[in-house]
Amino acid sequence: MTAPIQIRVTHRYAHPPERVFDAWLDPATVARFMFSTETGALVRCELDPRVGGRFVMTDRRPDGDVEHCGRYLEIDRPHRLVFTFGIPAVSPDEDRITLEFRAVDGGCEVTLTDEMDPAWREYEDSSRKAWAKMLATLEQALD
Repeated sequence: MTAPIQIRVTHRYAHPPERVFDAWLDPATVARFMFSTETGALVRCELDPRVGGRFVMTDRRPDGDVEHCGRYLEIDRPHRLVFTFGIPAVSPDEDRITLEFRAVDGGCEVTLTDEMDPAWREYEDSSRKAWAKMLATLEQALD
């Protein structure tokens, strides 16, 4: 088996790790920063934030709805959050997303690692940009 592609994105926040961590598990906050595009809007955000729990988020776009799904693998507040992520309409494959939260002076630093099947290599750069945008949008949602 070929090793997965690892995409890493880091962002600093002027908020404590607990607040940033909790934002990933709060439907109202998640709906403000996850998966929606500039031409779309998140119209469904259902989270069951427990190990083994699932989430479903639907982004309404001009060309139709896009459903994003996954399940929580690890929840270690406020240090680490691991979940799967997939778009069932596109592929049965799922990425493994790991978020690591580290306290720093004046807030925290979050490192997101997306482990992606090498078959999706052509999406590596666009995925990196999308995750970076989501992390930056989370900052706005927290302010």
